[in-house]
Amino acid sequence: MQSLTAALSPGAYTDVSADEAHLSIAGLTKQFGDFTALKQIDLTIQEGEFVCFLGPSGCGKTTLLRAIAGLAPQTEGTIVQRGRDVSALPPQARDFGIVFQSYALFPNLTVYDNVAYGLRNQRQDRQQIRARVDALLALVDLTGSERKYPAALSGGQQQRVALSRALATEPGLLLLDEPLSALDARVRVHLRSQIKALQQRLGVTTIMVTHDQEEALTMADRIVVMNQGGIEQVGTPAEIYQHPASEFVATFVGSMNLLDVTSESMGVWRLGHQQLECPNHVSKGISGRARLAVRPEAVTLSQRQEGLQAEVANIEFLGAFLRVHLHLEGCVQPLLADISARDAQCVELSLHQRVSVFFPDEAMRLYPAGGGAA
Repeated sequence: MQSLTAALSPGAYTDVSADEAHLSIAGLTKQFGDFTALKQIDLTIQEGEFVCFLGPSGCGKTTLLRAIAGLAPQTEGTIVQRGRDVSALPPQARDFGIVFQSYALFPNLTVYDNVAYGLRNQRQDRQQIRARVDALLALVDLTGSERKYPAALSGGQQQRVALSRALATEPGLLLLDEPLSALDARVRVHLRSQIKALQQRLGVTTIMVTHDQEEALTMADRIVVMNQGGIEQVGTPAEIYQHPASEFVATFVGSMNLLDVTSESMGVWRLGHQQLECPNHVSKGISGRARLAVRPEAVTLSQRQEGLQAEVANIEFLGAFLRVHLHLEGCVQPLLADISARDAQCVELSLHQRVSVFFPDEAMRLYPAGGGAA
């Protein structure tokens, strides 16, 4: 067992180079009868990474997590952890700790005994167990709660106990199954920063399942966006947000305007009754009908009589910015523009006002009309 200092030091949970793969998944398929929950999943997770599986309910993200843990063994495919094929191993033979959405604490055990549970099963020395539990409870700000029972703790405190219990045996991999979804918004924001800071401090490779895009964007080193049993895109939060690979990713992560356009000539598209120029790197060989995607915060407005013409339909005050609802000339689809309070003063926005709309080249993306990848 490590000393108290070692237990709290960066990289305490890793024993291989950070540029090596901790987990390699190849051709993973999971079927429940005639229903295919996961379809040929290929994924590599590096040592020390914090990876989020993000997607809507029923997309397969929890099933993938459970397959990694051996709780829902795959129908086909392989899972290799640190060079060891664990595909056919039972959960107890795999190197992971897990935290469930429901915490799954033992209600009849104290906080101390919950955290010490796995260590006692490993027949650790009593003094070593005491040092380890004390170190972990201090790490999650629960020193002094050792004798309390789960029922006497808040939801956030229970989740921190569950996290400590999962980390107690120093697993190589930490699995988090929607760990914050049962908490109220304020506690959730606070706890996600604590979890991320703890993961960075310990260097433990972590996979978290979430349907909350904000959680994924703020916590993950990389995000795996899933849909209908497959992977839509894998990338850093900035890559996922700024360069969504498909219309699904574009609409699921963040707010996005999607407008129907039709190509007229090289780099020129018709939007309603108006023409819009798109650079060739945006068009990417797409022709015919397409979907134009642009983030609301990228839309700029002006009083100048150039660019796309629109009418202000509604203005919402959202504190740091205004959300302006626009009707583009000849276009039935609404357009949203998020404008800073300072910029709004320059434009002097008012209802039914006519304004000019501009989309920066780097902010535009085109997707095939069928909703596929660009």
